[in-house]
Amino acid sequence: MTNLPIRTLTDLGDAVRGARREQGLKAIQVAAQSGRSRDLLHRLETGGDVTTGALLDVLRSMGYTLRLEPLGLPTLEEVRQRFAEDDED
Repeated sequence: MTNLPIRTLTDLGDAVRGARREQGLKAIQVAAQSGRSRDLLHRLETGGDVTTGALLDVLRSMGYTLRLEPLGLPTLEEVRQRFAEDDED
Protein backbone atom coordinates (compact mmCIF):
# COMPACT_ATOMS: atom_id res chain seq x y z
CA MET A 1 0.00 0.00 0.00
CA THR A 2 1.37 3.40 -0.91
CA ASN A 3 1.53 6.19 1.62
CA LEU A 4 0.27 8.93 -0.71
CA PRO A 5 -2.31 11.43 0.53
CA ILE A 6 -5.88 10.63 -0.46
CA ARG A 7 -7.08 13.38 -2.77
CA THR A 8 -9.84 11.64 -4.77
CA LEU A 9 -12.45 8.91 -4.33
CA THR A 10 -10.25 6.68 -6.48
CA ASP A 11 -7.32 7.30 -4.10
CA LEU A 12 -9.58 6.42 -1.18
CA GLY A 13 -10.77 3.22 -2.84
CA ASP A 14 -7.21 2.19 -3.68
CA ALA A 15 -6.14 2.82 -0.08
CA VAL A 16 -9.01 0.82 1.38
CA ARG A 17 -8.43 -2.09 -1.03
CA GLY A 18 -4.70 -2.00 -0.34
CA ALA A 19 -5.23 -2.02 3.43
CA ARG A 20 -7.68 -4.91 3.16
CA ARG A 21 -5.33 -6.97 1.00
CA GLU A 22 -2.33 -6.12 3.18
CA GLN A 23 -4.19 -7.62 6.13
CA GLY A 24 -5.11 -10.69 4.09
CA LEU A 25 -8.82 -10.00 4.46
CA LYS A 26 -11.39 -11.10 1.91
CA ALA A 27 -13.98 -8.55 0.83
CA ILE A 28 -16.78 -10.73 2.19
CA GLN A 29 -15.08 -10.73 5.63
CA VAL A 30 -14.80 -6.94 5.73
CA ALA A 31 -18.38 -6.54 4.57
CA ALA A 32 -19.63 -8.87 7.32
CA GLN A 33 -17.44 -7.32 10.04
CA SER A 34 -18.53 -3.80 9.09
CA GLY A 35 -22.22 -4.67 8.81
CA ARG A 36 -22.21 -3.41 5.24
CA SER A 37 -22.87 -5.15 1.95
CA ARG A 38 -20.23 -6.60 -0.34
CA ASP A 39 -21.65 -4.30 -3.04
CA LEU A 40 -20.97 -1.24 -0.89
CA LEU A 41 -17.40 -2.35 -0.25
CA HIS A 42 -16.89 -2.92 -3.98
CA ARG A 43 -18.28 0.56 -4.73
CA LEU A 44 -15.94 2.09 -2.13
CA GLU A 45 -12.87 0.20 -3.40
CA THR A 46 -13.54 1.22 -7.01
CA GLY A 47 -13.82 4.93 -6.24
CA GLY A 48 -17.59 5.13 -5.96
CA ASP A 49 -19.47 7.43 -3.65
CA VAL A 50 -20.54 6.00 -0.27
CA THR A 51 -21.83 7.64 2.88
CA THR A 52 -19.42 8.82 5.54
CA GLY A 53 -21.01 6.42 8.00
CA ALA A 54 -20.41 3.47 5.67
CA LEU A 55 -16.80 4.54 5.12
CA LEU A 56 -16.18 4.79 8.85
CA ASP A 57 -17.81 1.38 9.47
CA VAL A 58 -15.54 -0.26 6.87
CA LEU A 59 -12.42 1.46 8.19
CA ARG A 60 -13.25 0.63 11.80
CA SER A 61 -13.79 -3.04 10.92
CA MET A 62 -10.23 -3.14 9.55
CA GLY A 63 -8.72 -1.19 12.47
CA TYR A 64 -8.32 2.16 10.67
CA THR A 65 -9.55 5.70 11.18
CA LEU A 66 -9.37 9.02 9.32
CA ARG A 67 -7.10 11.97 9.96
CA LEU A 68 -7.57 15.39 8.38
CA GLU A 69 -4.49 17.15 7.04
CA PRO A 70 -4.00 20.46 5.25
CA LEU A 71 -4.24 19.95 1.49
CA GLY A 72 -1.01 21.53 0.27
CA LEU A 73 0.56 20.87 -3.10
CA PRO A 74 1.59 17.38 -4.17
CA THR A 75 5.23 16.55 -3.56
CA LEU A 76 7.53 15.66 -6.41
CA GLU A 77 7.42 12.02 -5.27
CA GLU A 78 3.60 12.03 -5.37
CA VAL A 79 3.63 13.40 -8.91
CA ARG A 80 6.18 10.80 -10.01
CA GLN A 81 4.15 7.97 -8.49
CA ARG A 82 0.92 9.17 -10.05
CA PHE A 83 2.46 9.41 -13.51
CA ALA A 84 4.17 6.04 -13.09
CA GLU A 85 0.77 4.48 -12.27
CA ASP A 86 -0.72 6.06 -15.42
CA ASP A 87 2.11 4.63 -17.52
CA GLU A 88 1.40 1.13 -16.18
CA ASP A 89 -2.22 1.18 -17.44
